[in-house]
Amino acid sequence: MIESERVSECTKRRLEKRPLASGAVSHLSGCRSTPSRSAAASQALTGGSGSATDGELLRVNCSSAATTAAASSSEAPGATIVSLGRRFIELPRVSCRAVAELSVLDHEAVLAAVSPELAIEHVRQALLRHHEGVWEMPAKVYLDSPPHGDFRAMPARGDGLALLKWITSFPGNPERGLPTVMGVVCLSDAVTGAPLMLLDARSVTALRTGAVAAVASAALAAPNARTLGIVGCGLHGTWVARCLLAAGFGPGVCFDLDRAAAERLAAELGHGWRAGSLEEAVAQEIVSCVTPGAEVVIEARDLHPGVHLNMLGADARGKAEATIEAVTACSLYCDEWEQASHGGELTGAIDAGLVSRAQVTELGAVLAGDAAGRADRRSLTLFDSTGLAIQDLAIARAALAAWREGQVSAQTINL
Repeated sequence: MIESERVSECTKRRLEKRPLASGAVSHLSGCRSTPSRSAAASQALTGGSGSATDGELLRVNCSSAATTAAASSSEAPGATIVSLGRRFIELPRVSCRAVAELSVLDHEAVLAAVSPELAIEHVRQALLRHHEGVWEMPAKVYLDSPPHGDFRAMPARGDGLALLKWITSFPGNPERGLPTVMGVVCLSDAVTGAPLMLLDARSVTALRTGAVAAVASAALAAPNARTLGIVGCGLHGTWVARCLLAAGFGPGVCFDLDRAAAERLAAELGHGWRAGSLEEAVAQEIVSCVTPGAEVVIEARDLHPGVHLNMLGADARGKAEATIEAVTACSLYCDEWEQASHGGELTGAIDAGLVSRAQVTELGAVLAGDAAGRADRRSLTLFDSTGLAIQDLAIARAALAAWREGQVSAQTINL
């Protein structure tokens, strides 16, 4: 069946006036005209440059894309048969339905739509629903772009929505005046497949990174632990600090190689917060590392009784923020084993044969009460966050709800 070879009114009139080959019959009463805004719309029936003569067959310029579209089209319930000489061509009845507008939330709109408190609750629920098997998430796909960085494709589905995040990690971008992380999130209806919204991936990532640090700290840190060490004060480190503060943790020490960045964050967070050294930051009760993962910032000698570590920067193979000795000294937790075992903080120890699946607990299982958390106040706990598409879905779902409720404005485009 041919979908996009739509017969225009002018072509219809030409065919009605033009004599066909001997014995041919033309019946075009079921065809409706459509706008010619797509290339396929110009693929009408033609008779060549001159008028049709006996024995001449009219031709259909039929593209494979149009043919494929016809096979899956729900807008061709019936068809009209055109007999052209010895060829019978089935022309589908197609309607001219306008493409719906697609909403777009830019960086600031996403951050305005989803508060830290809302992000924390939605990410917590996403981890629970994934643990229960209600939300699905295929493995993250990496596409290297050496020596510059890599692209990641991250799909997920849950609660009537489906998502694909296409995002980058290009560590050299700040030298070019560009963010390290950029990309787009496409949110779709899981029932119809219709795209619903496009969202800035950088803001979605920052929110869910901060939210999962707060969720993990609440579940795994020692009772009454409050003081925070933030190692890395870029965009993601800033949102980690904001979400932890929203969850009731703090104050603490901010450290960054860029001292000015640490001072800005400490000033924003308020009373009791200060910029300090790396040694001061890692001496706190809850330490969150949000660096590019190119260099180790946590060594075994930095560990102290009762510390909880959120390791958030190592999200691909070859990256690490802690030495293998520091990792193996802790009780280990992760966001999702398959992803963490192939590209996270735990990967080095796993590759060395020092950590097995049985030694690592997923955070969702702890939240659901199906696995134990911290053993005692003096235990050392480490949470490896590699960043999950279900967490992105949680943030995108919250943003979509905020937009539908009129809490935030969106740009619109037509596909």
